[in-house]
Amino acid sequence: MVKGVNHIGILVRNLDETLQLYQDLFGAKPGKIETVAEQGVKSVMVDVGGTTKLEILEPIPGSGMAKTLEKRGEGLHHISFEVDNIDQALNSLASKGVELIDKKARRGLEGMIAFVHPKSTKGVLAELCQMD
Repeated sequence: MVKGVNHIGILVRNLDETLQLYQDLFGAKPGKIETVAEQGVKSVMVDVGGTTKLEILEPIPGSGMAKTLEKRGEGLHHISFEVDNIDQALNSLASKGVELIDKKARRGLEGMIAFVHPKSTKGVLAELCQMD
């Protein structure tokens, strides 16, 4: 089912400052910054070498993500697992009694995504992604 960890999402107050920090400290190479209004964020995928990327997320003011940032602060937001067939993965998890945030996949920054509720994964927000 899972091919590997695709990316790790990090929620921050200032995307530009964070990108500069990761470039200075780790030689990170950012992709294109995009606004994903449906998810309430400005986001960018960052290459830090290897196959796993970082996704830096800055909330849009007034969004649910802005509320999450105020409540929990900056830091780890989610871990994204790449799958071959996201619909099949969601059905498999649901059949095991896993609580899903998204029962159907939706468009994400780089493909189709769906989130698994942290109650089912020991407090970690897990994302499934199927690349385009």
